[in-house]
Amino acid sequence: MSEAEEIIKRLELLPHPEGGWYREVYRSDELIMIASLPERYIVPHCFSTSIYFLLKSDDFSAFHRIRSDETWHFYLGSPLIIYCIYPDGSSSQVLMGNKLSDGQFLQHTISRDCWFAAKCIIDKSFSLVGCTVSPGFEFQDFKLGQRQKLIGLFPQHTSVITEFTRQ
Repeated sequence: MSEAEEIIKRLELLPHPEGGWYREVYRSDELIMIASLPERYIVPHCFSTSIYFLLKSDDFSAFHRIRSDETWHFYLGSPLIIYCIYPDGSSSQVLMGNKLSDGQFLQHTISRDCWFAAKCIIDKSFSLVGCTVSPGFEFQDFKLGQRQKLIGLFPQHTSVITEFTRQ
């Protein structure tokens, strides 16, 4: 059994719709009511949620977005790249890992409504991260990117959109 498979089993991870494996490990027991949330939310949200997220090098996290900010925390394995496309069409890449001297980040926050995707940078490896969302994650806040729609919105990013969508 590979190290990634052992971690998936030990942490009881499940397949994620965007790619990779996950398990929710925290969901606050207090709710923020709709009247206190910005208009983009359609249901009450807990204060915060967190998950484990494992990505193998033969997979990728497809472009998606959520309605809340999401902070990724690097734990172990291969460094990974997060690709972001912002609503104004600008983009960025962030290298996450534990080699700070190589410009890698241990933690990075992705802004709400930013389209983002990720991949490991070392073949035959995996990346294990944690993701914290506040207000807490709800699946109705999750939108998986559709290749042709994203290319229509951001034609300057056709190459990376094609690489990180599954249509």
